[in-house]
This record gives sequence, structure tokens and C-alpha cells, in this order.
Amino acid sequence: MRKTELLVPASSLEVLKVAVIYGADAVYIGGEAFGLRAKAKNFSMEEMAEGIRFAHARGVKVYVTANILAHNADLEGVKTYFMELNDMKPDRPDALIIADPGVFMLAKEYCPDIERHISTQANNTNYDTFRFWYDLGASRVVTARELSLAEIKEIRRQISEDLEIETFIHGAMCISYSGRCLLSNYFTGRDANHGACTHPCRWKYAVVEEKRPGEYLPVYENERGTFIFNSKDLCMIGHIPDLMEAGIDSFKIEGRMKTALYVATVARTYRKAIDDYLESPAKYESNMPWYLEQIKSCTYRQFTTGFFYGKPSEEAQIYDNNTYEKGYTYLGLVGQRNAEGFYRMEQRNKFSVGEQIEVMKPKGDNISVTVRAMLDEEGNPIESCPHSKQIFYVDLGIELEEYDILRRREPLGNPCGKF
Repeated sequence: MRKTELLVPASSLEVLKVAVIYGADAVYIGGEAFGLRAKAKNFSMEEMAEGIRFAHARGVKVYVTANILAHNADLEGVKTYFMELNDMKPDRPDALIIADPGVFMLAKEYCPDIERHISTQANNTNYDTFRFWYDLGASRVVTARELSLAEIKEIRRQISEDLEIETFIHGAMCISYSGRCLLSNYFTGRDANHGACTHPCRWKYAVVEEKRPGEYLPVYENERGTFIFNSKDLCMIGHIPDLMEAGIDSFKIEGRMKTALYVATVARTYRKAIDDYLESPAKYESNMPWYLEQIKSCTYRQFTTGFFYGKPSEEAQIYDNNTYEKGYTYLGLVGQRNAEGFYRMEQRNKFSVGEQIEVMKPKGDNISVTVRAMLDEEGNPIESCPHSKQIFYVDLGIELEEYDILRRREPLGNPCGKF
């Protein structure tokens, strides 16, 4: 069995630190250009260097996305960007994630000592494609989401042992072939292949008959309308043994637009599931209720196993609305303790003295507490922290550790779908 990496997304420096603390073996991030999540906060060069230092000090790798499908006008900027990344040593990224062959060759020229991984955006669906990229110098290829486990096993058998396979195992699924979508560009002029997707697959659609213009005929899936392009979210927490036996080297979580709470929850849950299975398959099976409870506690759509067990039926993949379920609200990340025994916080959502909330620990514990007291930055008592990113100090009546997460349970609406 090959050593398995848990690869977790990060949209910002704060989320990178959370991903590292909550169980990632590697984190993937985007710079301020040339990645496919332009709407994410992303990293300046200074933040990237700090994040890489933080991760490397804890034995965690960092990969940087440069996976746009480049036009002529992009190429000079790509060269400059790669030279800047190469000059970051000793705090350089461990790998670049690339989709475009021209961008790949520029990385090979300007960042020769940084590994090159091939993005799922390159539509990697067969072993000869994997061999092609390996012969050009790629160390890892990310499978297209349309592959089954049987196909991945066959790829593993047919490629070099030192070529790594990375596969998405959790998160949003694109309705188009490995993300090659024109809907956003067509409707809004924002190019999905340049990182500016507006997600029109989540919108509500109706039919218009040509002789009755302006008359919209809804095709109802439920009382809220039709969402014929809207996929469920991928979730393979219940199928870790099958993923490991397929010869996958890196289990990839989708979500470079997600909150620190989402990233912490998913990273922690998969970390424990992987470690439990490696320790004992029986332990993994016995802890399954905990994994399922945790994974459904963060924001999600209904779940699917995607294409792993063959082509999914419409019922298995298409989601009948465009809303997320929300189990918890992210309140903030615990900072350092002051001389008075209060812990520094930066507000992410409002909460108040007397409110019951939960402390989420990196190793798996969730502790219910009541907020005993709060102070503003000057040390004055306050009843709540109403302002976004407000700095304050909190006493929860228990000892906390830096990077603990505070969250509040929310009532759930519709139940999640079957796995």
C-alpha cells in the first residue's frame, strides 16, 4: 500500500494555518494570479512565504496553483511569476499545479527545482496521458473527476511507480467535463478557465418556447424550481479502503473558497479516518458514525460518490436545489492567552456572553462551553462582539489552545442525501 497524503485547500493565511494544525499533510493555495479561484482571497508573495515557513516548520508541504488555460497575453506575466516563486528559496513552494502545456514548459524553464503537478483541468483520463506528462518531467498527475476506481487502478498498473496519482475525494463537483465549462463566459463574460467562474450551474433554469417569448415554463424538480446543472458534493469518507487499494497517493479535498471552519472540519475528519484505517480496519468501521456526524456538521450540499463506482445516475448526482445545509457557524480562531487568562480572538460571526457554543479541537474533541466573559481590546467588559474582524478577549471557563476553533450549532433544514 502506498503512503497516502491528505491534501487540503486554503484560501488565506489563516486557513492555511488551520489546515496544517487540523491534519493536512499538504496544502494547496493560489497566488494573486494564474490560478482557477480568482475570487478566493489568495496569497500575496509575502503571505505565501509566511505560510510556507509555517507549514514546513510542521512537516507539511505547500503546492501553488497556476492552472489557468493561458492566452498569449498571460505568458509574460506567468514567466515573471515563476521567477518570483523560484527566488523564494528556501521558502519556495514544494510543487506547482499546472494545466496548460505552455505554462508547464515555462515552469520547467523558470522553476526547475520546483516539482510540477498536472491539474485535473488537463482532463487526465488514461494511462498514456499520465505517461506523456511523466516523460515531460511531471512528478504527479491529478485524475479527471470522471474516472472510476477501476480506471484509476488500471492507470496505477500502467505507469511508473514513482509517478504519483492525486484524486479529489471530497467537495464540489463540476457539471462540465473536468471543469471545462463555457457557461460563465457565455452568461457573464467571466472566464471559468481563467479562475472567474460565476457558477451558473447553481442557477435556476426554465424553458422558453420560441413562439411564446418571455413566457417562462418551469421544469419543476421541487417547489423551488429546477436545477438541472447542479451537482451534489462528492464525499468518500465511507470508502477510504477502496481509495487506498486503488493506488492513489494524494487524497485531495476541494474548497479553496471555503471557511476555516469547513477546512478544519473536513481535514480533521479525513485525517482521523485515514489514520484509524491504517491502524485497524475494524477501528475505522467502528468510528464511521463519528466521521459521518462530523462531515455533515459543516456546510455541504447532498452527497454523492461521483464516478468512482461507475457513471452515476441522475438521481445520484444531480441536486434538486441550490442551497447548502449548515450545521455550524464559524465564530473565530483562538489566539494567545493574556495575563488575565482571557484568549485573544478576531470575530468571524457575532456571539454573546451567556451563549452556549462549542470548542473544536484539532485532535477530534468537541467541547460544549458557556461564554463567561468578554473584553474589548482596552480590557473593558462587553456583552458581545458585533463587528466583523473585531479584536476581543474571551473567557470560556476552560483552558484553550492556540488554533482551537469556536463554533455555534445551527438547526439543520433538509437532511443530507445518501452516500
